[in-house]
Amino acid sequence: MASRLVRGTAIACGVAVVAGAGIGFALGDPVQPEDILPARTLATDVCERIGDVSAMLPQASKAEVSLTQAGTSVITCAAQADPRSQRTYAAAQVKLTITPYGGRDFGAGRPPLDPAQNAKWTWDRSPLDAVPERPYPTKLSATAKGIAGQSWSVRAVVQRGDVVVNVEYTAYPVEQKSAEQAALVLADRAIWESK
Repeated sequence: MASRLVRGTAIACGVAVVAGAGIGFALGDPVQPEDILPARTLATDVCERIGDVSAMLPQASKAEVSLTQAGTSVITCAAQADPRSQRTYAAAQVKLTITPYGGRDFGAGRPPLDPAQNAKWTWDRSPLDAVPERPYPTKLSATAKGIAGQSWSVRAVVQRGDVVVNVEYTAYPVEQKSAEQAALVLADRAIWESK
């Protein structure tokens, strides 16, 4: 009886090994952690290198406006003009997020995405509208914030290599095209400085 139980257990183990090997072969080997490339580290002065953004803010003051920087792996740069500090009613704020992507595990039997492929995969998933004839893959949206058509919130997403830049720009008074152009210029500057 004991010998029959041992023999049955051995056969079951043998079947499990063969089945497991067959399934493993069909699915492919798992991706090893060392095969997935990490995200690179951006310079600590990226926002400073982007430079003066006073042209994107109300012109009541001619002083230079620098972006403040936060974060280390994902960098956020921000600046704003408070309407209470302006001689006429005007307001604007700009925020950009610079994200360097690492590789990504895409499942057993498939090679991992490299950082640039992962950034492109992320950009592809953005619901914004693609902008044709741009040097880098770009998506853009604009939302009117008031009834007079002079207050706009614009969002731009630009991808280059392993980096995705997301710009959020809201201003009043501003024309839609001017707001969109300002957001795209800032995104391009961020892409350039994060190379």
